[in-house]
Amino acid sequence: MNVTGEGIRVKTMIIAGILIMVFGAIVLFRGISYPSERSFVKVGGFEASVQEHRVIPAWVGGVAIVGGLALIIAGKRHGH
Repeated sequence: MNVTGEGIRVKTMIIAGILIMVFGAIVLFRGISYPSERSFVKVGGFEASVQEHRVIPAWVGGVAIVGGLALIIAGKRHGH
């Protein structure tokens, strides 16, 4: 099997598109949160902070799905 640089680039685009779409679907349908620490009081050497869990907005998942689909389509067009 002879794989050219162009063929590797096409496969990479398609795989990246699939991974981005999977990430987008997880964000859209299940939601992903991440911890964020915020400092709200600093007095001398004393610091009080709070740890919050922020959620990635659902629209980010939708954008990721569309972007992943665009990568897959672009990869298939370059492959032919």
